[in-house]
Amino acid sequence: MKISFVVPAYNETDYIEHCLQNIAAAVEACQLDGAFVFTVEYVVADNNSSDDTARLAAAAGAVVVFEPVNQISRARNKGAAAATGDWLIFIDADSDLSAGLLREVLVLIEAGEHVGCGSLLAMHDMQGEARWLFEIWLWISARLNWAAGSFVACRADAFRELGGFSEQLYVAEEIDFSRRIKQYGRKQQKKFTVLRNHPLRTSNRKISLYSPGELRGQLLRLLLRPRKTMRDKAALDIWYDGRR
Repeated sequence: MKISFVVPAYNETDYIEHCLQNIAAAVEACQLDGAFVFTVEYVVADNNSSDDTARLAAAAGAVVVFEPVNQISRARNKGAAAATGDWLIFIDADSDLSAGLLREVLVLIEAGEHVGCGSLLAMHDMQGEARWLFEIWLWISARLNWAAGSFVACRADAFRELGGFSEQLYVAEEIDFSRRIKQYGRKQQKKFTVLRNHPLRTSNRKISLYSPGELRGQLLRLLLRPRKTMRDKAALDIWYDGRR
């Protein structure tokens, strides 16, 4: 079995090396266990970065592909198109994969009952409204088996049959994908689940980079006009204004 780790990256010089090192450490720990036999590749989808993201990723041993249009779904899809693994694991550059989470995924793959999975998330130093909203997301993610975009694992053949992440959406493409892959799995009597035992640690930089007023304004636009806002890049500053 071969696993392709796909990392979308836009101006991620502060995170990309650490991300890839953590993935490699988790892989090594699982391979040393002797319980799993698998090979890996690392694919970084450089989403039109203006910094050294691509150079650092290549120096760390990743295959680097370029996606000129700044859109997270396009970046993930471009990385997946270059991947050669039987399974794809999408992980964001500002996230840390643990050996515990990777073992959970490997056990799930070997059991053969799932078409894919996500993971609950862990963020530190969350305060006030941000913490409350994060807890709501965790509850929804676990209850509805909606993967967070920071971590999505799936069979490569299923991903390609589904056409990947929707390029009509600039946010919530992971929720759309979760819904579609669950439907796909049911037809094959397979499951898609969100793993809970080893939450993926990811950064809370969106919380620290934006004021409470900016965050409330973004949330209000999504609540009032969700379909239009999710398809309008100009209305999604928190994701696309370039702050890092």
